[in-house]
Amino acid sequence: MVKHKRSFCFRLSNVLLLRPRTTLLSLVWPRAGGGGRWGGAVQRKSIQLLLLVLAYCNGFTDASWWRVADLSLDVKHFHRDNRSFEICSENTYFTQHQREICYNNPELLKVIVNAANIAKYECQSYFQNSRWNCSVKRGSEILYGNLDDNGNRETAYLSAINAASLAWTITRYCTKGELTMCTCDHIQRKKHSKWTWGGCSEDVNYGIKQARQFVDPQEDRSTSFGLMNLHNNEAARRTLRAKMQKVCKCHGMSGSCTTRVCWRRLPPMKQMADTFGSMFDAAALVKPVENKGVIKKLKRKDSQYKKVNKSDLVYIAESPDYCEENDSLGIFGTRGRFCNRTSYGIEGCRLLCCGRGYQTRIRNVEEKCNCKFVWCCSVKCDTCSVRKDEYICN
Repeated sequence: MVKHKRSFCFRLSNVLLLRPRTTLLSLVWPRAGGGGRWGGAVQRKSIQLLLLVLAYCNGFTDASWWRVADLSLDVKHFHRDNRSFEICSENTYFTQHQREICYNNPELLKVIVNAANIAKYECQSYFQNSRWNCSVKRGSEILYGNLDDNGNRETAYLSAINAASLAWTITRYCTKGELTMCTCDHIQRKKHSKWTWGGCSEDVNYGIKQARQFVDPQEDRSTSFGLMNLHNNEAARRTLRAKMQKVCKCHGMSGSCTTRVCWRRLPPMKQMADTFGSMFDAAALVKPVENKGVIKKLKRKDSQYKKVNKSDLVYIAESPDYCEENDSLGIFGTRGRFCNRTSYGIEGCRLLCCGRGYQTRIRNVEEKCNCKFVWCCSVKCDTCSVRKDEYICN
C-alpha cells in the first residue's frame, strides 16, 4: 500500500516540478466554459481536491536527500542568489523538515550535494562487479540507489553509506574552514607522556550530530522500515566514530622528534565503504516486535544467533533476484554486463551472468607503449595496437 502511495505521489510531484512557474491556480483553472458562478465553483472544488491530494502525499513523496547526486550541479556555486538553491524546495529530494534546514542554512546545500556524490561514487565502486551495482532503473533514467522501501540488504547498505558520508563530509568541511558554524575539535583530552595533543583534530561528533538532525527525522518510527533505517543510520555513524585515526608528527632538530604532536583524523571514505561492505555481508535479518498492535523495536528473526548490537546492519526482507530485468523494482538485470572469464568470484562470468553464459568480443584498441624517460624531463611513448578480449553476459 505504501509503495503504491509513494509511486502515485512521486508522479504528481514530477508534474509539479516540471512546471515550476505554474501556480496551483493555473493548474486547476477551467480552460473553457469557466465563466460565471459555475466556473468559480469548479475552481474552488479543484483547488480543494488538489490540496487534499497534496496533504495525502505529505510524507509519501520519494524524498531521499542523497538523490541530489543524480543532478549535474557545480557545488562551488551554491548560494541564495543561485537557481541551484531552488533544490531546497523540491520534495523529490527533501522532506519538509529537511527543506527548512536546507533553506535556513545556505552553506549546508553544497555539503549535502558533495556528501551524496561521495556516497554514490563509493557505493558504485564497491559494487561495480556485483549483480546489484548500486544503480536502479526508472523509465529511461538511471538513478542511484534502491527506490523501493522493501528493506533488504542493499537498502541497509545505502542507509549506512549515505548517513556516514553526510557526517564525514560535514566534519571535513568544518576542518577545512568551509563552514562558518564549526571549526576543529577543541576537546581537552588526557595528556600522555610520550606525545601531546595538537594540530586540528576533526570534530566527528559535531558532524555526526548535524547529520543525525538532518537525516533521522524523515523516518517513521512506527514502521519496521523506519526503525530499520534509523538503526542502520546510527550503526554507520558509530562505525565512523570508531574508525577515527590518530596521526602524529615529530618536531625537533634534525628529525630528533623531541616533541611528538598528535591529532584525530577521519578515515578515507573508501575504507568506510569497504567496512560497510563487510557489515553488508554479515547483516542480520530482523522482525518487528509489537506491543498492543504498535511496533516498538526490531529483533533478530532467528533466535539461534547472537542479539543484534548497535553497530550491526539489519534488514527486514530478502533481496530480489538481480539477475533478470524487473521494471517494477527498477532492476536492470545483468544481461550485457562485462564479466571476468577466469574469475570464480562475484565478477566472474559464471556468477555475474547467472548461468546464462556469455559472449566473447574481440576489439583492437590503441594504447601507449614502449615509454621512455627523456632527460630532462619528459616521457615519450609509442602508440601500439592491442587486442582485447571482452566477455559480455547473455
